[in-house]
Amino acid sequence: MTKTSTAAKKAGKNLSSPKGMRDIMNEEYYSFQGFFEKAQEVAIYYGFKPIETPIMEHEETFTSGIGEGTDIIDKEMYTLKTKGGDHLALRPEHTGSLMRAYIEQGMQNMPQPVMFYQYGPVFRHDNPQKGRYRQFNQFDLDSLGSEKSIMDALIIKAGMSILEEAGATNLSIDINSIGDKECRNGYIKELVNYYKKHIGDLPAIDRERLKTNPLRILDSKDEKTKVINEGAPDAVSFLCPACKKHFKEVLEYLEEMGIQYNLNKCLVRGLSYYTRTVFEIIDESESETKGMAIAGGGRYDYLGKQLGGKKDVPAVGISISADRVLLMPWYKKLAPRIIKKPKVYFIQLGSDAKLKSLNVTEMLRKAHIPMAQSLSKDTLGAQLAIAEKLQIPYALIFGLKEALEDSVIVRDMSNRSQETVKLTKLLEYLKDIKEK
Repeated sequence: MTKTSTAAKKAGKNLSSPKGMRDIMNEEYYSFQGFFEKAQEVAIYYGFKPIETPIMEHEETFTSGIGEGTDIIDKEMYTLKTKGGDHLALRPEHTGSLMRAYIEQGMQNMPQPVMFYQYGPVFRHDNPQKGRYRQFNQFDLDSLGSEKSIMDALIIKAGMSILEEAGATNLSIDINSIGDKECRNGYIKELVNYYKKHIGDLPAIDRERLKTNPLRILDSKDEKTKVINEGAPDAVSFLCPACKKHFKEVLEYLEEMGIQYNLNKCLVRGLSYYTRTVFEIIDESESETKGMAIAGGGRYDYLGKQLGGKKDVPAVGISISADRVLLMPWYKKLAPRIIKKPKVYFIQLGSDAKLKSLNVTEMLRKAHIPMAQSLSKDTLGAQLAIAEKLQIPYALIFGLKEALEDSVIVRDMSNRSQETVKLTKLLEYLKDIKEK
């Protein structure tokens, strides 16, 4: 235990991050940034535009749409009451916030559909495990304002493309249709009758779901329930003609694009706002992550009205788990564009050089020359040691003599050769050695 943590413990202070939340820094930070940049790039080429919604919303924004009987609403939301009496919640997902924005900002008056991407942290008081945190990061793609099946296919294809650009080579799609308000009630009734015949074998949690949200039983992780689910009614068999046509068209689009899919009758996604198409993208690489879902989504045509809108808003979206993408052995560790590997290490020696050193660093910055420095260090040895450790090709040494003569020593760190260059010629000199 460190002295700091010991002192903090004695003072009764907890200096650890909350369970299921962590600090993201160094290479991990850049990996997230690189993935989000790549995802944005792909999204833009598909015609999506950016949006950023608040991290906190009124609690009913999520309770109205996600629905009771789901783990998120029952036990996973982080909520608070403000001094003004408002009940707020940290967002457990992006979809409710996006639909709220669509209604509030009058987006129904824009040419439809409107297509957005957004990314950032979401929060669920879930049981932390590999690839699952209480604060985690998602990248979402959504299309609002069209019920056409081609938008379902576009969302799936765009999500697949993002993952493939990040390095994925072996993905599969699990897909299902859970119908709409015209046909779902008949299916749920048949499902409830089926589970009642097996109620003695259902665990307590699934018996409770039978009362509140029967579809959630299909998503059960209990091994006994999984066996029972094998004989459960198939939602596709209960689809009305309109839903059957819609689903058939989605599958035809996927086949035309060469996207392999698996019909999974137990896939429901569990949230009350889903309707018709639901899907998950699964990692199939031969590794410990095989079988892990890294993205999922579907249609949520009724969410707009559930949130208080005047009418239903046909919509479809996908959420990609950035945390799980970074776990994948195939992830390319995409480097963010803004991060440039330093080409030079700036070393200053003495008070006169230190006084003028910021002007030199500003000159390099304006010329877009990636640089590292330790302006707080004073000795040549300490600064050279850092330059060597960082494996930076060239060092710029700026001492008292150089400060008086407006020059700098350029040292080649590979062979220790060096040359004195006037500051007025430095940028041109660095450009020349870069091109060699």
